[in-house]
Amino acid sequence: MTACAIEGGSAGAAATADPEAEPEPEEPGRPAGEDGEDGEAEEDSETGQAREARGGEEAEASSTGAGPRSPADGASLPGGFTLTADGAYAARLTAAPGPPGERAWYPERWTLDGPEPYAVPLPLDQPEEPDAQVAPLTDGRVLIQRQVADRQMFSLLYPTGPGTGELLLGAVACARMTLLPPSPDGRCVYALSAGEDESSLWLVAGGAFGPEEVARIPGHCSGGVWLDRAGRMLALDRRAPGGGPVKAVAVDLGRQGEVTPLLQIAPESDDRLLLADADSGLLLLRSDAPGHDRLGWGVLGSCLPVRFPECLRLADAAVTPFAVQPGQMLMPESCAVALRIDGAAGSWVGVWRPAGRRLHQFAAPLGWAPGAGYWSRDGVLHLPYANAATPCGVALLAAPEDVEPSSVTGCPSDGAGGTEPSAAVAAPAVCKPVPLGQAPLHRAARSD
Repeated sequence: MTACAIEGGSAGAAATADPEAEPEPEEPGRPAGEDGEDGEAEEDSETGQAREARGGEEAEASSTGAGPRSPADGASLPGGFTLTADGAYAARLTAAPGPPGERAWYPERWTLDGPEPYAVPLPLDQPEEPDAQVAPLTDGRVLIQRQVADRQMFSLLYPTGPGTGELLLGAVACARMTLLPPSPDGRCVYALSAGEDESSLWLVAGGAFGPEEVARIPGHCSGGVWLDRAGRMLALDRRAPGGGPVKAVAVDLGRQGEVTPLLQIAPESDDRLLLADADSGLLLLRSDAPGHDRLGWGVLGSCLPVRFPECLRLADAAVTPFAVQPGQMLMPESCAVALRIDGAAGSWVGVWRPAGRRLHQFAAPLGWAPGAGYWSRDGVLHLPYANAATPCGVALLAAPEDVEPSSVTGCPSDGAGGTEPSAAVAAPAVCKPVPLGQAPLHRAARSD
């Protein structure tokens, strides 16, 4: 990717705000209001409805009035919660109620593509360790990774009438491995074994002969984001052998793990890829190129600038994207992005579009698995949750419409959401692509 500027506004607009300026702190313990590009709260609040797909309840979610649910209101889903790329199945490690030290952990598969979501427990004769990792496949089976001494054991679990069937896949002699998100093809699961100077990528489910090493990548790798629908291009965050900044790279599994650079915003910046959408090419990334870690977005294979919107920088909360609306072919600015917001009061949900430049905030359903969810093509966000009243449920949240700043506040739209000087409306600057090494990073040009 190339960048001609790091801005807080839209592409092509004159960037006059200092990207390093800190926003005004929000009141602690509450979700921040909807921020414009200048970091100020919008005058009009918007509300949305989180409609539960099971249980018949409706939870009102307001972008300004309703705060996040606190942990005392209900515990979130225990263990990790992993979805297939199409959102048809999910898997988690859970446990029956009991004292913390005596819980019997077991995998559970969720079916989400039917008229009603339902969960199928997959326990075996012996309980699982709480650090076991699970991943669902689109055929309904669940991959489980167990650590036994310095070996990683892999099996496929599936329901067989009243019991659970298990297909042993094999083992890898490795002290630690991390499962990557399931491949978009729905059949394969990969795992990453990261060392300081070299990392190994393993195909642990979907191969012909059990776990097999498919690539060795120089450097320490982490992350894991799929770039295409075929499950061939995988993005990893890599630190080169001997140290240096972290840069996202693309690994071509169709060419024996060939590695090519993916994000190079500044020579010494840490540039990590968080999320990618294969239909639109939208990339969500985190970089410290502006001087400190910021959440930004770009377009795969584009010469447009990498942008770091002010509305995604909250004073007392961490913002992490977890789902992008699919089906928006060649329209990355129109994609709705779901974000997990973590603050002192708990976790809640944010919805944002690059074109809208506003962060809408909603209270999460009680028992939501933070960071779990998927979009339908028509812009409805599905949020899985479990609580005492509903052991398996999905809340539906329609993406809110973005209102132009001119129609809400009376400000001219040429002002790029409040980033222009108040004295006059400046004409948009023409943004020319330049080599990354020459891209202005620390301060944006000012017209005053």
